[in-house]
Amino acid sequence: MYQNPVTTLHIKLPKIGVIPINLHRPIPTGFVVKQVRILRKADRWYASISLQCDVSVPDPIPHGHPIGVDIGLEKFLATSDGVLVKPPKFFKQLQSELKLLQRRLSRKQRRSRNYEKQRLKVARLHHQIDNTRKDFHYKQAHALCDAGDMVFMEDLNYRTSAKGMFGKHMLDAGFGQFRTIVKYVCWKRGKFFSEVDARGTSQECPECGGEVKKDLSVRVHSCPHCGYKTDRDVAAGQNIRNRGIALISTAGLAGMETACPDDLPGIEVTQSRQVSKPRNRATRKSSK
Repeated sequence: MYQNPVTTLHIKLPKIGVIPINLHRPIPTGFVVKQVRILRKADRWYASISLQCDVSVPDPIPHGHPIGVDIGLEKFLATSDGVLVKPPKFFKQLQSELKLLQRRLSRKQRRSRNYEKQRLKVARLHHQIDNTRKDFHYKQAHALCDAGDMVFMEDLNYRTSAKGMFGKHMLDAGFGQFRTIVKYVCWKRGKFFSEVDARGTSQECPECGGEVKKDLSVRVHSCPHCGYKTDRDVAAGQNIRNRGIALISTAGLAGMETACPDDLPGIEVTQSRQVSKPRNRATRKSSK
């Protein structure tokens, strides 16, 4: 990778040669380019560059303010601190436009030039929806890291939920991708992340622990035992936070300084406790 006198960045690829690129962010000092992947999405090409640096980055340890995050269809997320985020519904907003483009595509003769042009229009719109959804997920993940130092989410299988009657809405929200992005952003920013058991988080009172049964039509949590009243999703987020703190306290390590749950990278389980080992981050990918 080099820069000519016209200030245009180029990258030299084997069997392809020198091609100009749009460098989204500069390569950090001390990193070496090890691998380049060429990707095509719709009619655009991307170069994913893998960098290497000899540094050892330890896994984040539990510390600071905990946050429980409950995600759903009515509210995209609700935190234990009372933050509510409405679902953006990127696919639903552009569904009518996508339907029109796909109808026009179905009327084209396959393998013709007009068919290929129309196919690219459909692919560009899908690519736009995917990019806007991912951008929203990253912004919300950074907002969670700004609000707290420990983030807890439910351990749910969203693939199974996406096969139900609300499958289109589940796929539009992209809950599985969001959880993966939150986990990555937490590790990148030194915040602790863990998943907790999701059973009964909306049927339990976060204040007294009593059982408060309610169906999906009831959107307010009102405990008959202690009188605690709040939003249903906020109460679920508080239960997730409480279970995350209990998970840390039962790890068998005092002071919450080196405790770490089982399912994070770089964790080795011994006979009676879980020990955190430093993780060697050899490569770092960035899209150029």
